[in-house]
Amino acid sequence: MNDEPQILSKLTDVDLEGMLHRAMRNTLILGVIASLILWRAAGWRTAAMLATGAAISAASLFEWRRLARFILARLDNQKPSRGSIFAAIFFVIRLIAFGGAIYGSLECFRGSAAALLCGLALALLTLLWEALRLLKA
Repeated sequence: MNDEPQILSKLTDVDLEGMLHRAMRNTLILGVIASLILWRAAGWRTAAMLATGAAISAASLFEWRRLARFILARLDNQKPSRGSIFAAIFFVIRLIAFGGAIYGSLECFRGSAAALLCGLALALLTLLWEALRLLKA
């Protein structure tokens, strides 16, 4: 129990930035590989659903990475960049767009909803993996 605060206090903003970057990259790689496997095994519709979920996952990680920069700047008592208001507005707009992409993929591709959910879960899995690697190091 005593080691936990020491481990967390050693993490820097650069570590967090790198973790989010690696998680985004791994999400895209896993999404492409899994989509190709599903294309062969279950057809293009299911593969497209997984690819859509993986793309939304990677884009979500990109947005969280941008928001983390603004939050960390605030926590370090630095002046956030001019684009912080626009980033918050675009965050909400992108959430609406992601909802539209999910709805559109369900209506257009008519593939497996489970594949879409697996694609959406890729970000969570890769982020968890990277966080565990970062804390272990």
